[in-house]
Amino acid sequence: MSRLVELEETGPLKLDESDLNAKKGNVAICQCGLAETFPFCDGTHRTTRSETDGVCYHYPDDEADSRREVDHVVYKESDSDTGQ
Repeated sequence: MSRLVELEETGPLKLDESDLNAKKGNVAICQCGLAETFPFCDGTHRTTRSETDGVCYHYPDDEADSRREVDHVVYKESDSDTGQ
């Protein structure tokens, strides 16, 4: 399975001691792209458990519980691609 993830940040987030949770201990970094606390894991990945291999999914903003299957992705040509 795959997932469309749209990110707005353009640089890394550096972690320091204040990022550690005293009760939980370790910091978990989100790898599904759905966490409201991104880049930190908040457990939202549990919504992906029933995803099917070979299917691409899109999770609309603020609707993690209502995913949609994606048939294909079409990219808009940039001006540099068209020679303009």
